[in-house]
Amino acid sequence: MSKSEEFEKMGGRQSLERISKVFYDKIYDHPWLKLYFEKLPQEYIESQQCDFMEQVLGGNNQYAGKTPPKAHRHILVSEELFELRQELLKESFRELHVHPELGRKWLQLDQTFKPQIVKTTLSDCQQRYDGEGILAFSNPA
Repeated sequence: MSKSEEFEKMGGRQSLERISKVFYDKIYDHPWLKLYFEKLPQEYIESQQCDFMEQVLGGNNQYAGKTPPKAHRHILVSEELFELRQELLKESFRELHVHPELGRKWLQLDQTFKPQIVKTTLSDCQQRYDGEGILAFSNPA
């Protein structure tokens, strides 16, 4: 079976769109995680997530964004923040009865980027653009 056939068997682009919508609804409603997305339209983030995941899972290659490490280099992503995001993603998978292989591959991919995304101090972060600061928020809970 080809990668594109395997991707379609797992639900294809339509499945990624459903997952991204439910997942980012949770992110944008969460009191802590939403702080990191205040200046970003949810539809844009959902589209970027779908394009990236489609590319790496064997679908169309239309992703034109940054790699996850580059896209997150200006964000202080703690272990706690990373794990919280993972739990919301798993919750989304369960709610949507996502194909088990799709969920497994998605989470596996997230784990491969974790060492490059999770940071322990502000000095581990890098500004992406002039005038853009480092995003670091305390857990309001």
